[in-house]
Amino acid sequence: MSAKADWNPDAYAAFRSLRLRPALDLLMAVPAGLTGGEIIDLGCGDGAAAGSLGTRFPKRKLIGIDGSPAMLAKARGYDQTVEADIATWAPDSAPALIFSNATLHWLADHATLMPRLAGFLPRFGTLAVQMPRQQMAPSHALMREIGAAMFPDRFDFAGWQPQVAAPAFYHRLLAPLGAVSVWESEYLQRLDPVAEGHPVRHFTQSTAMRPFAEKLSASEAARFVAAYEAELARHYPPEADGSVLFAFRRLFFTLTRA
Repeated sequence: MSAKADWNPDAYAAFRSLRLRPALDLLMAVPAGLTGGEIIDLGCGDGAAAGSLGTRFPKRKLIGIDGSPAMLAKARGYDQTVEADIATWAPDSAPALIFSNATLHWLADHATLMPRLAGFLPRFGTLAVQMPRQQMAPSHALMREIGAAMFPDRFDFAGWQPQVAAPAFYHRLLAPLGAVSVWESEYLQRLDPVAEGHPVRHFTQSTAMRPFAEKLSASEAARFVAAYEAELARHYPPEADGSVLFAFRRLFFTLTRA
């Protein structure tokens, strides 16, 4: 995916099992009888889903697409990887499946984006998407509130809208194009204790916090993190063993072209 600074694969992989489970849930919802063509893992990152995609569809060419050179350097299990901006990516030929796990929420204008991706599919081709829908939860809302309060010259959320819309939006958008299924799941994740800081901050720092950190100096980022962690402790108090229970909502849909 496009970013001012490249992703940190090691920081992202620290919660690999928690991030992989939604990908597996999405994969299990993909229809078995796909039409002919390649499998595209759009926003493949470090290739967390490659093995599962290859096992589910063993005779298909599997292509990983991502905009992060650091992530692609870690990716294994693909027949081909391509560095590309997912906002403008287009396939060379019609794929059987475009699979996108935890990627498309970084892009705006879903009313245009999702039909555009669906338009690359042949008849009976499938678009399968999972996106975090966590923007209104404290883990994410606190970053906006603290950023705007501490650094109003850099963070203005007037008129801000969540990147991911309500499930009904995607159903209404995609139903004219084929058979669509839309659902949400909330995962209650247990985050292990950490030596320093709050477990939720360790979870968000490699993803949702990146756009904030990119606009702050090292000293400013330290102040931001301190304020963020103080609020996290109120909303996500530790259990007796120091772990934290962290509810995380994700939106899923599959579309099979008519």
